[in-house]
Amino acid sequence: MWATFILLFWLSFKAPVFVSVFFILYSLFWLVRIVYLHFHLRYSFAKTSENLKINWFEKLQGIKNWRNVYHLVILPMYKEPLSVVRETFLTLRNSNYPKDKIIVVLGTEARVGDEAVRTAGEIEREFGRDFFRFLITSHPADLPGEIPGKGSNETWMVKNAKEKIIDPLGLRYEDVVVSVLDVDTQLPPEFFGRLAHVFLTCEDPQHSSYQPIPLFTNNIYTAPPFSKVMSFFPTFWQMMQQSRPEQLSTFTSQAMPFKALVEVGFWDTQYVSEDSLIFWKFYLHYDGNWRTEPLYFPVSMDATHAPTFWGTVGNLYRQQRRWAWGSENIPYMLSGFVKNKKIPFRKKAFWTFIFMEGFHSWGTAPFILFVLGWLPVILGNYEFGLTLVSYNVRRIVGFLLNFSVLGLFASAVLSVVLLPPKPGWFRKKHYVFYFLYWVLAPVLIIVFSAVPAVEAQTRLMLGGRFKLGFWPTPKSR
Repeated sequence: MWATFILLFWLSFKAPVFVSVFFILYSLFWLVRIVYLHFHLRYSFAKTSENLKINWFEKLQGIKNWRNVYHLVILPMYKEPLSVVRETFLTLRNSNYPKDKIIVVLGTEARVGDEAVRTAGEIEREFGRDFFRFLITSHPADLPGEIPGKGSNETWMVKNAKEKIIDPLGLRYEDVVVSVLDVDTQLPPEFFGRLAHVFLTCEDPQHSSYQPIPLFTNNIYTAPPFSKVMSFFPTFWQMMQQSRPEQLSTFTSQAMPFKALVEVGFWDTQYVSEDSLIFWKFYLHYDGNWRTEPLYFPVSMDATHAPTFWGTVGNLYRQQRRWAWGSENIPYMLSGFVKNKKIPFRKKAFWTFIFMEGFHSWGTAPFILFVLGWLPVILGNYEFGLTLVSYNVRRIVGFLLNFSVLGLFASAVLSVVLLPPKPGWFRKKHYVFYFLYWVLAPVLIIVFSAVPAVEAQTRLMLGGRFKLGFWPTPKSR
């Protein structure tokens, strides 16, 4: 990433014609890429819309042995208020699925104190009898070999579920599907039916993760405009990836077979990016025989929001920086590839390119497209300023970027379609505001996506005291 920035500055001074041509070709490449990805986005949206109309529990009953499947639902929590956790459990209780097939584990952190214990107790009193089994765990602080974070808590929760529920009841590991959900994750009524159907009908269920589409819309109507816009970018990216399952890894809320989770030794407790790193732990352990099955089915979470404007700004930046810290997957993946000789080279080369190009573009593309295109004009010599290339580079790049605005318009339309049921105060005029918010997108992408990505990768590069720990995004109502 930094080599890219340094080379562009240096070559803009030494070889401005070359860099100008590069900027033109790069802008054209991204225009084509936006169009290409838009078709994937539309395909996933259409398939998801179709899936939402199906009674999956009814469809599931036509599959042999569906009654053998148990859902182990893992809900790690930190300092989330009772109102947020309660909303999640209301959707669990309203699931169109037999509750005697659902095991719920609510995991608190001991270092948080009594407030989390009281919240968990309130939830157990209201919802504890609604499921086959309900378990509350308290993850001890400062266990050796752990960093404070969601991965260490999840490992503690699943180990407790194994020892106190799965093993005593004699449940077959192959029949248990683990759904790991952020505690603000709200599920559509047919979620477990859809998950069980994919689990029972996919090609290799015991060597697959199961990825829903995350919608950050629980509180979308009260979130500030910049948070509204940014909340849809991870949704759109995941929808694009769902239609390209060969490139799909795991992100935030997801599901996986319990048997595989036990065999790999659960989550790594010394990493921040547990939601994506678990994919690579599976992939390396099973010598490349692992894939992510797209569910083409949504779950909804909270958009970043805080009681104050600047609080939301800070929280959104830190959230994006934590997601960008997922670049720690690259050294984990590459070192695993070096050690594992059984994974075919073509698979190693494919995933290396996909992940490195993805994280590189995350930090560099917005700057190259929207900021650095002026470098040859500013740093180029006097002779370059008299050339036809110097005269045209700004106009050509500007034209290509303006044409790309059509992609933003399509995104704006889709974001309105994805909005949850409207509150009573919502009027037709508010649709206009939602479209206008997307005018901010180029600036927001730089400030809340590219800059935190640059910071995260720089910190990873420097290591030591610059490394990031796990930061839980605060939730509020």
